[in-house]
Amino acid sequence: MISSGTFSGTFSGFDHIRVPVADGVELAAAVGGSGSPVVLLHGFPQTHLMWRHVAERLAGEHTVICPDLRGYGASAKPAAADPGVYAKRTMAGDVVALAAALGHERFALVGHDRGALVAFRAALDHPETVTHLGILDVVPTLDMWNVLHGVAAAVGYHLFLMAQPPGLPETMIAAGADAFFGSFLDAWANDPAAIPPEVRAEYLRASAAAVPSIVADYRASAGIDVEHDQADLDAGSQLAMPVTVVQQDWGAQLGYDAAAVWKAWAPDLDHRLTRAGHFMAEEAPAEITAAIQDLLTR
Repeated sequence: MISSGTFSGTFSGFDHIRVPVADGVELAAAVGGSGSPVVLLHGFPQTHLMWRHVAERLAGEHTVICPDLRGYGASAKPAAADPGVYAKRTMAGDVVALAAALGHERFALVGHDRGALVAFRAALDHPETVTHLGILDVVPTLDMWNVLHGVAAAVGYHLFLMAQPPGLPETMIAAGADAFFGSFLDAWANDPAAIPPEVRAEYLRASAAAVPSIVADYRASAGIDVEHDQADLDAGSQLAMPVTVVQQDWGAQLGYDAAAVWKAWAPDLDHRLTRAGHFMAEEAPAEITAAIQDLLTR
């Protein structure tokens, strides 16, 4: 049963609901607008609140659905009893179930950071459901590990930390949660003013309350998610829908051809570089909205 209500870090003009998507798992989501559906998935260390500017722009022409991912924000945080609990395949299934519960059997899907990895998996696993795919500032999980080499990989140190067996990463991060999560908000934003104090405080609060599940999400990307991507690569699977990727110039920084990486997965690709920082939906909402609108016309 879909229930209404409020939860921390909402934005105006949207309904705020909770929707069962799996046994014992509910997603909290903000839903607004009318028209063809677009689902927006947030990144790390954030919640659905990161979409506040873009969602309001899109809601004039689309039904916009902004959930907190499993393990984040106000959504359920099941214990990681096995690797599949936070596999991107499982989290993608949550998103498909959420949209279906709201009456949408087909929808466009845009993800940032962790949400982009969920979106990528949803598009591979559910090509009949995801009509358009937008990706902000990642490469697929398998490729992510392949492009991190030498001292340049230090930019992704948290990936290696949270890949460790259960126990130590959770203890270390919980002991200094605000410093840990806040360091990414500081380092990855070209325009710190794009994340005002009240939004920053909400991100830190929500992340500190979700350390075990956030670590489990990242740990899955060093194990079961790689297995799933490798199986698709071996099978020659590709993304069947139009794909737009917007990212910083990570290829130049880390020494790889980012557009070529994505082209191998997405034959119908629009690859764009941005001068905004990692939190581009907040730093450059007009640019990101325009990219999504362009995607939806393809």
